[in-house]
Amino acid sequence: MGNVTLKSVAEAAGVSISTVSNAYNKPDQLSAEVRQRVLETAKALGYAGPNPAARSLRSQRARAIGLVFTERLSYAFSDPYSVGMLAGLAEVAEQFQTGLLLIPLMPFDPERPEEVEASAEAMRAAVVDGVLAYCLDIDHPAREIAVDRGLRMVATDDKDPRMDGLVLIDERGAARQVGEHIRRLGHRNVGIVVDSKVDSPAVVEVNDVEHRSMSFSWDRYDGFREGLGPDVTVRTVAPPGHNSVEAGRAAGAHLLDRQDRPTAIITVSDVLALGVLDAMRQRGLTPGRDVSLSGFDDVPAAADAGLTTVRQPIAERGRIAGRMLLDPDYTERRVVLPTELVVRSSTGPAATPQTR
Repeated sequence: MGNVTLKSVAEAAGVSISTVSNAYNKPDQLSAEVRQRVLETAKALGYAGPNPAARSLRSQRARAIGLVFTERLSYAFSDPYSVGMLAGLAEVAEQFQTGLLLIPLMPFDPERPEEVEASAEAMRAAVVDGVLAYCLDIDHPAREIAVDRGLRMVATDDKDPRMDGLVLIDERGAARQVGEHIRRLGHRNVGIVVDSKVDSPAVVEVNDVEHRSMSFSWDRYDGFREGLGPDVTVRTVAPPGHNSVEAGRAAGAHLLDRQDRPTAIITVSDVLALGVLDAMRQRGLTPGRDVSLSGFDDVPAAADAGLTTVRQPIAERGRIAGRMLLDPDYTERRVVLPTELVVRSSTGPAATPQTR
């Protein structure tokens, strides 16, 4: 039948091209009879309606916002923190009758620039009005593409001055409270587990400088170190698999099987902590008695596990980001949300050689 256009539908229905357009875009401007005739004619000709991408170019509105993250697509639906923030973002998008597009990208890797650039093309092709940058490296080319396109951008970190909005917590201050808590309990040999953003076949031990190229969680790590103090022996590990229970389990095994096993382990997320908890159970160790353990985020599973952690308003971060992107009446451009140290049974006084 060939390519069916607005013009061919208009000719077949005996109406103007603008009338066909209004049948799809402005139905209130037509009588029910005329609109029905146009839609039936279009259906008979095999016309499915205006091209959404072309329509967005004309209107300069895509009626969609994007969530940009450097993980597999399934991560957005499996990681409890991502699920919570996505729920808050979707709640606001729904209020404004706006779609939500997930844009997974390859993590920034200076040793694989061509692959990273190719991945970033997803940002160039995304039909969106704005994006929330979530765990997106400051050097990732996708940020530059979004800026070049003039997209509104909101971030959950304050490392890029080009952002239109920031939804933050005091990462460093909250983490400092964790370090201080562990120190007050008498722990002087501590393991820290960071989230690895690079591919690695095994657990990697990193120093205070190296962790910045390995992990997204700089501020949390620095806060832990400040709270622990200079006289605490710290061993930092970055497991393969980024932020997952499996990664935490591998990191836990690495630290717990050492001859000089730490008396406490701090992780940059609850998900990693839950993996460490599995490793402790496999070795018959009781959290809070044999080894103390703390996380960060207070995801739903943390309470059931008795995990000491930092509570942050995860869904609220998504809601505020959504309002920054969509609500013209919301004028705040930098919001810092409160956190709370939640002490549970997974932390306790440092075990002495006699009680270990």
